[in-house]
Amino acid sequence: MAVKPQKNTEGTLADAIDRILDKGLVINADIAVSLAGVELLGIKIRAAMASFETAAKYGLAFPTGTMMETPAWQEALVTRESCPQCDKRVQMEDLLSDGCPWCGWISAKAKRAGELNSGNGHRPVEIPNAASV
Repeated sequence: MAVKPQKNTEGTLADAIDRILDKGLVINADIAVSLAGVELLGIKIRAAMASFETAAKYGLAFPTGTMMETPAWQEALVTRESCPQCDKRVQMEDLLSDGCPWCGWISAKAKRAGELNSGNGHRPVEIPNAASV
């Protein structure tokens, strides 16, 4: 009987990399090699891997010479949030005030604003024609 490969439905490598870049990954290790109580070798490892957006959010230091005035850098500093319906990253203020441009999800704040703009804060009520009653 042949064994058939099964696809892992929990996530792919691309999903793992996306999560690491979105949340960030920090490695902090101290390694010491000692002989008879005398430290012969000491290694300190400090590494961080994240997207520029995540790094800027947590205030990580960037190498000298990084041009932070570029439009791409300014775009990375904009606060983004994941849409609860399609999980795409959208500017937080746009997501709350307008909704998601990708899937059409509308926030409660945007729904309330739409209801208030339509009149007295209540949804419009349709009154049937007297002829149809």
